[in-house]
Amino acid sequence: MRITCWNVNSLKARLGHVLDYCRSGQTDCLLLQELKLTDEAFPHDEFSAIGWNAAAHGQKTYNGVAILSRHDIIDVAKGLPCLTEDDKADEQSRYIEATVAGFRVGSIYLPNGNPCPGPKFDYKLAWMKRLHSRAQVLFAEEIPAVLGGDYNVMPQDIDCYDPSAWAGDALWHMDSRAAFFSLLNLGYTDAIRAIHPQGAQYSYWDYQAGAWQRDNGIRIDHLLLSPEASSRLKNAGIDKRPRGLERPSDHTPVWVEVV
Repeated sequence: MRITCWNVNSLKARLGHVLDYCRSGQTDCLLLQELKLTDEAFPHDEFSAIGWNAAAHGQKTYNGVAILSRHDIIDVAKGLPCLTEDDKADEQSRYIEATVAGFRVGSIYLPNGNPCPGPKFDYKLAWMKRLHSRAQVLFAEEIPAVLGGDYNVMPQDIDCYDPSAWAGDALWHMDSRAAFFSLLNLGYTDAIRAIHPQGAQYSYWDYQAGAWQRDNGIRIDHLLLSPEASSRLKNAGIDKRPRGLERPSDHTPVWVEVV
């Protein structure tokens, strides 16, 4: 089975691209981020028409995550569990989780965190603690789990065309990277680096300054696999083709193949 994550930067604007990707047979489960629409506005009928199921956790104008699959989507959970009283006031739609074909999959749109330092960066780190807590529970359950999406973190130098250009940015901040590696330290596997340990593997190119044409990219979209999922890892990669389409998202699909 192939599981893919993709920040589409507005599902309404990119619906045709997403439908084409589902029809193409390139994936069996698609984890979407940055829908920018409410649950009521989610285009369930369009996906049903091509034989796909969908579960969404939307929000007007901002954020929003979804799980699409040609398989049944069951036991859907929306949002991360709260760790503090402040967490209960969090209304941002950034996490959805479900079981698809025996895998527990989570679609993640982690906060950007800029400007840094500041309240938005504090929110990012607090959100990552909540994600760590949920990942720890899934790990303890000893089930095949795949947590995929836009983590808004560049883990290493090789994940950025020019690290010096990102100095002071929340995506490159040492605390963001430390929180990301704390997930790996639980026992999760970064699928892309497991298959491609060396070299650039970018998943995002800014719309500005000819970043796509110059390949000035970064890797902030990740698929993390629990041991039970990583033991079934066959391949992983980044599909750059959708970034070159007309009116593309600034992100491109990242995929993992498991058996």
